[in-house]
Amino acid sequence: MIEARRLHILRAVADHRTVTAAAAALYLTPSAVSQQLAALEQETGHRLVERGAKGVRLTPAGEILLSHTNAVLAQLERAEAELAAYGSGAAGTVTVASFATGIALVVAPALGRLAESAPGIRIRVQDAEGDASLPMVLDRRVDVAVAVEYRGAPPADDPRLTHVPLYAEPFDAVVPVAHRLADADEVPLAELAKDPWIGPYPGNPCHDVVVLACESAGFQPRMEHSSDDFRAVVSLAAADVGVALVPRSALHGTDLTGVVVRPVDGVAPTRRVFAAVRRGAEEHPLIRPVLDALDEAARA
Repeated sequence: MIEARRLHILRAVADHRTVTAAAAALYLTPSAVSQQLAALEQETGHRLVERGAKGVRLTPAGEILLSHTNAVLAQLERAEAELAAYGSGAAGTVTVASFATGIALVVAPALGRLAESAPGIRIRVQDAEGDASLPMVLDRRVDVAVAVEYRGAPPADDPRLTHVPLYAEPFDAVVPVAHRLADADEVPLAELAKDPWIGPYPGNPCHDVVVLACESAGFQPRMEHSSDDFRAVVSLAAADVGVALVPRSALHGTDLTGVVVRPVDGVAPTRRVFAAVRRGAEEHPLIRPVLDALDEAARA
């Protein structure tokens, strides 16, 4: 009989690529993870992982088991949801991880809605970028992630996750008031090819949006200054040290003294925001109201 907790460990190892990283995500010791993998191999009668200098990879047998693991764990999430619904599930705690702007734009308004519609649900919010929040959901450290599509992100049809689209927003060009394009109605990105740039660090999903937009315009942006805080990005642009692309919602409430904000000429780069939960958990009586409140906040 295969134990479900060992399937969780197998998936964590497949996701994180090393025993040490999987152990940290699961709050276990590396030796405990190795022991559970060995026990799983004994249960199945197959070698499931291979260790190498660059980490751990699944064997063909391990890949077969992983495909069933995603289905089994999703079904267990559905079973928990139905049992919780049977027992009413009217009270409990749901942990939501979101990037800062997402917290301001949809998570915080959703909390107000939930306080009225589902007062028994307590929400705990954690600030985390989209590339960090999705692994947190898969590792069961949080229940819901509000994340941004990015290069390398799990796709919408990933068997481990259920995606709920929330909103999409354009990036605007932010240039110093003395910039040569400050008086333009719209800013062609190609005209900024030789400018120094200010933007998020690599790994931040917004960094991918900026780089891909510039690549589509025919150039690689020369990132001279980096910050994941868009208020800092705007302040640096105001100091006349570079130009930037900033999500429109991140400009709300930001001091724009010293800069000019203009739409991008042509098809504007866009970040698409979604909520994600472990597949099968979307109808849990504690999680469903949270997803509905996030969707309502996004529509508003």
